[in-house]
Amino acid sequence: MSDQKSKIEVASYKGKRLHPILKIFLTLILTGMLVFGALLGQVLGGAHDDINGSPQVMIILGCKLEEWGPSWMLQDRLDKALEYLKDHPDTMVVTSGGQGDNEPDTEAQGMANYLVSHGFNRDNLILETMSHNTWQNLTYSAQHLEEAGISLTEGVVIVSNGFHLTRAKMLAGRVGFENVSTLAAPSSHIPSRLKMYIREPIALVKSFVLDR
Repeated sequence: MSDQKSKIEVASYKGKRLHPILKIFLTLILTGMLVFGALLGQVLGGAHDDINGSPQVMIILGCKLEEWGPSWMLQDRLDKALEYLKDHPDTMVVTSGGQGDNEPDTEAQGMANYLVSHGFNRDNLILETMSHNTWQNLTYSAQHLEEAGISLTEGVVIVSNGFHLTRAKMLAGRVGFENVSTLAAPSSHIPSRLKMYIREPIALVKSFVLDR
């Protein structure tokens, strides 16, 4: 009787095995979660200040410009830049960002206006007004600096929100910048912060593959 019961239990257990297609589906989901987790780790790993030496050039990466001025995230970047510039007023600053369809002006101009209104010297500003993504930000900024006779090998500090800096630093190296430092602005607008930490690992893969 005991042997018969064991056979029934074994048969019942076999009947609950997952369908092979479902196994494949669950494996793909688990793999995707692990890959996303690893990429998120890379993003989080770059979200901090990292100043190497005394960079003479700063690039502030653009973000949404509203009718009333810089958006929350862009203002975070600008305020972070101003903290540094207070002690390094002779730094040459590139504000980098074009104009989107729903923006009143170029992001570069909006950033420049904000910096000047807070006491920064307009003569130390270079406006890069044509870019629409991070790769273009850095590529066009490099072109402006070279046209101004400033070498890309002398060190640069890139300012953006923390989630953005791993990708920005990778792309800066591809463009030709050497000795890249970073300043990690906070992301005070929580919904935007959550959205970007979900988006950025995917953007990191896209930039790694396509932005060359």
